[in-house]
Amino acid sequence: MILPIIAIGHPVLKKKCVDIDKDYPELDKLIKNMEETMRNAFGVGLAAPQINKAIRLFLVDATPFAEDEDLDENEKTFLSNFNRVFINAKITKEEGDEWVFNEGCLSIPNIREDVFRKPTITIEYVNEKFEPQKEVLSGLAARVVQHEYDHIEGILFTDKLSSLKKRLIKKKIENIKKGKVAVDYRMKFPNKK
Repeated sequence: MILPIIAIGHPVLKKKCVDIDKDYPELDKLIKNMEETMRNAFGVGLAAPQINKAIRLFLVDATPFAEDEDLDENEKTFLSNFNRVFINAKITKEEGDEWVFNEGCLSIPNIREDVFRKPTITIEYVNEKFEPQKEVLSGLAARVVQHEYDHIEGILFTDKLSSLKKRLIKKKIENIKKGKVAVDYRMKFPNKK
């Protein structure tokens, strides 16, 4: 089932999310619904707060990035299979010199901005079978995971922008909160009248 994506301005997007256990009600169904919602919106990631659930769960499917001709063959190959469910994730290390990438977010449609992040992360989590995982990720895989991880920490990519950039997009953000934005996927707007 395709779920509505929560727009910026809703309080759930600013909450630090809570861990879940394997008895979380209908977890398999929730993950399937989130996958369907993410694909329908042509996203490469979706976090539970974006569908109004303040739990530490997010999905990543970075396979569309594997088509980027600017990437080396190793990164293309890795990204072509980078499709994961992250439950109770904790980034334990971020390394390297920050690099910039133009990010967008399904909860903040039609706004893209340059965001600086570290290039390499170590993340620990459990997968959908609640098997413990530990991965070191670099490049675009790390970038997508950091973006989704921020969601479960109550952080949006716009929080990482300079005060000048925030002022420049303020009107667009206010319009999104009111539902005055063209999107081709289901959304729920906090200030829509």
